[in-house]
This record gives sequence, C-alpha cells and structure tokens, in this order.
Amino acid sequence: MLERWYPWGWAPNVFAIDYAKLQALGYKGILFDIDNTLVHHGADATPKVEALFRELDAMGMKTLLLSDNSAERIQRFNKHIGAPYIAEAGKLDPAAYRRGAKMLGLPVEQVVCIGDQVFRDIRGANRCGMASILVDFIRLPQETHYGKKRVLEKYIMACWRRNPRWRDRLGNIQK
Repeated sequence: MLERWYPWGWAPNVFAIDYAKLQALGYKGILFDIDNTLVHHGADATPKVEALFRELDAMGMKTLLLSDNSAERIQRFNKHIGAPYIAEAGKLDPAAYRRGAKMLGLPVEQVVCIGDQVFRDIRGANRCGMASILVDFIRLPQETHYGKKRVLEKYIMACWRRNPRWRDRLGNIQK
C-alpha cells in the first residue's frame, strides 16, 4: 500500500546525485521541481544551481522545470537557466509528467523526476510509470516547524528504507 509513495531513489540534495550514473542507466531527461528542491521556497536560482544545469546540458541530459508555481515565478527562477517548463502543472496528475516527457521528446521510461515531496512529486511520477528521486527539502536553519505531511513523509521513508525491493530500483545514485 505505501509503495505508491515510494521513490525509486533518494539523495540528500540535487548536488549529491551522480547524473552520469543515471545516464548510464538509460535516463536522458530530468523533470525538476523548483521550490525546496533546487532552491528555498520562492528564491531565485543560485550560481550553483545554474552550474548544475550547464553541467547537465554539457552531458546531453535534457531538463524541464515542472512546477505548480505561476509562469512568472518560474521565469524569474529560470532567467539564467533557460530550461523549458510547465507552470501550474497540477502535480499528481500523471498527464503533467507525460507532457513534460513529451516536451523533452523522450518516452516516460527515459525520464526521471526529482522533487522534495512524496505526496506530489514522487506520487505523480509513480502514477505514470516515471522513475523518481526524492531529495530532502531545503529548509532554512531558523525554520523549526514544518507541516503534517512532512511527518507522514518521514514515516513513509522509514518504511521505504527497510524494504530493499523498492529502495534499490535505481541502485546507488549518489556521488
């Protein structure tokens, strides 16, 4: 039952993922969530994030920003990156993930979704058969409170860690 929320892989952040390993597994495209995955909620892209997108582009990996944010928010973040994007995506709906893969010109099986939310990013990708990687959500040091869903996510991830059948679908994807 909990399997529907299990990611295919986990990393502490987007910079800890070995994208060359993903490429060797046959993945050619990545759908990225923005807020709390790439940057803190509402923040602009950082030089480190921009460098990550340049590195992925140099590797030949296609990228797309999949967000429930407005086009204006995404365009502000995307100013120096220039990735295609889907605004107000309606995450959880598998059609949004399929549309992202189609925009990249790739079948769903060659695309991985990277996000910070089990109930949105991961579940939506899983619903359309797309590989998914959960990263820890970005939180400022002074932020001590987080929502009830984050508590449930911790429980789901504890179950995921105890189940090698589901935990090791992508193998070790960390650098």
